Amino acid sequence: MTIDALGRKCPIPIIMLAERINQVATGGVVAVLADDPAAFTDVPAWCRLKSHEHVGSYELPHGGWSIHVRRNY
Repeated sequence: MTIDALGRKCPIPIIMLAERINQVATGGVVAVLADDPAAFTDVPAWCRLKSHEHVGSYELPHGGWSIHVRRNY
C-alpha cells in the first residue's frame, strides 16, 4: 500500500499511516510518500512507539522520501 502524503505537513502523514496500517496484512509493508522534513524522523519514531518496523527511508527523485513501514501485528 502507498500513502501519498506529499505536500502535507506533520502530523498528517502519521495520522494517515495510523488510519490505514491495519488495511495491510501483518508483515505487509506500507510506503508513506512525504516531503515534510519532520516526517523523515517522525515516522520512524512512530514505528518504535507502536512496535512496527521502519524498513527504510528512500529519497524520491523529485524531493521527499518513500518511508517504508512493516506492520508487525
